[in-house]
Amino acid sequence: MNLLIINGPNLNLVGRREPGIYGDQSIDTYLNKLYRKYNSVSFSYFQSNHEGEIIDKLHEVGFSDLDGIILNAGAYTHTSLAIADAIAAINVPVVEVHISNVHSREEIRHHSMISPFCRGVIAGFGLDSYRLAVESFLK
Repeated sequence: MNLLIINGPNLNLVGRREPGIYGDQSIDTYLNKLYRKYNSVSFSYFQSNHEGEIIDKLHEVGFSDLDGIILNAGAYTHTSLAIADAIAAINVPVVEVHISNVHSREEIRHHSMISPFCRGVIAGFGLDSYRLAVESFLK
């Protein structure tokens, strides 16, 4: 099993950014625990604050032998038709992930541009949303 985790803008600040929403554990610390828990899974990781770099990464891996992509597009979830188009264009299945429950936050976060092109959506379980996404590929 080969999975790629892609994180979008500001997710490099998890653990320091708004701990009441995102928790106080860094994304690196959490992902290292996740990698150890699923040591039979080959993980790769990519984070960018730039929309075009996320699209380029989707294009780069979207026709590869990856089993899946776990994507937390951050705020681009709600604004990027370009990322939605990139997901629609590729063959590798994508699971959309959010740390917070976006539906209990500001109204602009209630709509996802990318959801229609994703295999599924997991939101609101804190960093454990990533584990649930991994589990979805293992079934």
